[in-house]
Amino acid sequence: MLSPTSAIRIHLASKPVDFRKGHFGLCGVVRNELAGDPIRHVWVFYNARRTDLKLLWFDHGGLVLAHKKLARGRLRIPHIAADERSVRITAAELAALLEGIDLTGCRRLLRWNPQET
Repeated sequence: MLSPTSAIRIHLASKPVDFRKGHFGLCGVVRNELAGDPIRHVWVFYNARRTDLKLLWFDHGGLVLAHKKLARGRLRIPHIAADERSVRITAAELAALLEGIDLTGCRRLLRWNPQET
């Protein structure tokens, strides 16, 4: 079960990926295209039609790949700047995305976190 805490970072890829990729293909995307670590973080990917989400994370000695396919409609992915490879999202934003909530019109209030300085 995925229950991210504040210690786990969740990254949303900035561009759609080929959904024929499995565990190791997505690990390659994380390492080569997103310059990240597939072991220490949760990675969220979406397809070009924005009808599917895949989550990749490492849990208790193995990679986990979760796939959500929408029955109707399309995902509303928040705007990501063109120069960014991925963007960090919170567990609440991930839950909203999985619920089908439109994140494009939402904005995050600035808050100070002394652990991230």
